[in-house]
Amino acid sequence: MTAGEATGSLVITDLTVGGMTCAACVRRVEKKLGKLEGVTATVNLATGLARVSHPSDVAPEDLVTAVEQAGYEAALPVPEKPDAPEDEAAGTDEAARRERERLLVTALLSVPVLVLSMVPALQFRNWQWLCLMLAAPVAVWSAWPFHLRALRGLRHSSATMDTLVSLGVAASFSWSVYALFLGGAGEPGMRMPFTLVPSASEGIAHLYLEAAVSVPLFVLTGRYLEGRARRGTGAALRSLAELATKKVSVRDAGGERSVPIEQLRVGQVFVVRPGERVATDGRVTEGSSAVDLSLVTGESRPVEVSPGSALVGGAVNAGGLLLVEATAVGTDTQLARITRLVTDAQAGKARAQRLADAVAGVFVPVVLAVAVTVLGFWLGAGADPQAALTACVAVLVVACPCALGLATPTALMAATGRGAQLGVLVRGPQTLEALQHVDTVVLDKTGTLTTGHMTVAHVTVLPGTLGEAEVVALAGAVEQGSEHPLGRAVTAYARRTGSGDPLPEVTEFTAVPGHGVRGLVDGRTVEIGAPDEKLPRALAKALAAAEEAAHTPVLVKVDGRAKALIAVGDLVRPGSYRAVDRLRRLGIRPVLATGDRKAPAVAVAATLAIDEVHARCTPEAKAALVRELREQGYRVAVVGDGVNDAAALAAADLGIAMGNGTDVAIGAADLTLARGDIESLVDAVLLARRTLGTIRANLVWAFGYNVVTVPLAMVGLLDPMVAAAAMSLSSVLVVANSLRLRGWQPSPGRTSGGRSGPRRGKAGAR
Repeated sequence: MTAGEATGSLVITDLTVGGMTCAACVRRVEKKLGKLEGVTATVNLATGLARVSHPSDVAPEDLVTAVEQAGYEAALPVPEKPDAPEDEAAGTDEAARRERERLLVTALLSVPVLVLSMVPALQFRNWQWLCLMLAAPVAVWSAWPFHLRALRGLRHSSATMDTLVSLGVAASFSWSVYALFLGGAGEPGMRMPFTLVPSASEGIAHLYLEAAVSVPLFVLTGRYLEGRARRGTGAALRSLAELATKKVSVRDAGGERSVPIEQLRVGQVFVVRPGERVATDGRVTEGSSAVDLSLVTGESRPVEVSPGSALVGGAVNAGGLLLVEATAVGTDTQLARITRLVTDAQAGKARAQRLADAVAGVFVPVVLAVAVTVLGFWLGAGADPQAALTACVAVLVVACPCALGLATPTALMAATGRGAQLGVLVRGPQTLEALQHVDTVVLDKTGTLTTGHMTVAHVTVLPGTLGEAEVVALAGAVEQGSEHPLGRAVTAYARRTGSGDPLPEVTEFTAVPGHGVRGLVDGRTVEIGAPDEKLPRALAKALAAAEEAAHTPVLVKVDGRAKALIAVGDLVRPGSYRAVDRLRRLGIRPVLATGDRKAPAVAVAATLAIDEVHARCTPEAKAALVRELREQGYRVAVVGDGVNDAAALAAADLGIAMGNGTDVAIGAADLTLARGDIESLVDAVLLARRTLGTIRANLVWAFGYNVVTVPLAMVGLLDPMVAAAAMSLSSVLVVANSLRLRGWQPSPGRTSGGRSGPRRGKAGAR
């Protein structure tokens, strides 16, 4: 989504937010934006993006101002340019280079200080003054980003993780300077023992230069590693962006010429040579080849295409020369929709993350209060001042809301990117949460469990009426306007068996979802749909024969009278039996609901071992079935691909659309199976369960880490240097755990009952 995209009476604007370092920052930006009237915002720490819903009278510039008033940088998205991915990558590389240089200089200065402070045998005469000279640049220059963000937060009356780090470094370094100049630690020949657990002083003030350098060193190291890992979680999204071509060879009356992809228009013909990517969605007009869709939809096998075949932008031509007519360009292409779905999914938040952000919003102020309380308690109890300071600094340094802020978004980025590679596109974290709890799935038949590639098996014409060729021509003409596989089969048959002349013109075309189509052809009203209960004897016999063969019967009426019955057959998808069997193994009950008649529906159900069948379902009946199941306490998912499935998809706990379905179905769904393969639904369920498990593990670690380490620091059992290392490690571990999702592989399907695979059967549906 881009700036200014309307949703009802509200507008959705995306902002790029800079300077956020922890979940407390996220919470502050959301609260600041939420103070504007009618504005709600969701901020993602991992991506640095804020998705803002606001009234149209609130200008995007006002949103930028609000973020800046909170102490952070903000910018509106810039219009996309051909070289935008390279510019973005260059900016990311430059930022990473600066981080790396700062970390390298910090390490070179800090390591000698750490070694001398931790190994008394190496402490030579006046070693402490050398350590001061090396530590000063680290405490000031290396930690400057933390100091700067802490001061910026102070100006806006806010405290973040940077506040804790800045105070910890400043306190450690300031105490060390006091100890050197006024506390006796600057005497020549002074030796300082080192222990992981703080110890009481022996008349000489201890130095904490190792803490002053270790905190910036470990935090910078942690954030550098964390940044690399976070960039890795978005690798799949960047790979989708890289599929888009920049130049396209257009062929027209003037010959062939190369133009920027932005100049390509719908209807223009372009050339795709062997080895090249398809520039945009289109339809083959000349040539035949095999195309590789693995990077776009996750389809592992090359797909054969010929004149009339649809192509997806980003696919690789693995065979001969193709001429393709563009059918969609820019943001209307399937690749753009996939990228948009993945981006939208990564912008959302799971319920658990909202809880974590709420905790993080008060976390830093609470930690500051605890640190001051600890300092006052130890001093009031008569403890040595430096022991009190040690406990205070350790509390400041060890507390870490960073892991809380990264627990969910990093897992979602990795999971949605991996899902896109497997052909599973989710709208957001709510989809993953719902998918995890689904226990019933309502399956459409045609185009979902069956291939949807139907062919006419038999035509029966009522004796004494129109001839077969004329009836087929009338039916094929009307079905030209239908999106349904049955309609496409009838039209293809009419063209294949006709005289070669174009099909007649159609006017007043009307499609009634779940019932059929009608139109005016050569002055006659032609209706095509499911057979009536009462049919002439000849057509009734044909109907019985079609149902016995598990074909779908289609009745043709001309001027209100039944004239013919067309039997259409379809094959069950090769992976449908495996998919249904694996869903059942996962504890999900399959239910078949179709607009087809009972006999074909039962035949498919028997083939796939589905016990519950609902036939002759209108769109309203499908939606009512879903509502009934939900009222009974089931968590219901609906899988469909046609206009007649849209109401049921919207009514379900989770709507799942086949990627080769209609735009209406995909628009009503929460999850899209881009491969058009029902087996990828099992992959989606398994991926959702693994993702939610990863998020839970991240949050348990993030909360548990603070529950354990903060009390240890309060009672003086944690050295500030160890605290700094532990704090940095917590964020790195959370991100590393999320990264494991990038390599997740769906388990191979196993069949039950000794059956090696699906039985093939014929069926159809309207």
